[in-house]
Amino acid sequence: MELDKIEDAIEAIKNGEIIIVVDDEDRENEGDFLIAAEKVNTQVINFMATYG
Repeated sequence: MELDKIEDAIEAIKNGEIIIVVDDEDRENEGDFLIAAEKVNTQVINFMATYG
């Protein structure tokens, strides 16, 4: 799996995008959705509830 740079993730968050933060594959090997709190709306909540 190709991972993005932290700088790219920060820029995406600034732009109001949802990103996925993953842990180490030797641990739980799972991901979590992340978005800036001020960008959350009902569509984001619905997306996270549906696909998270």
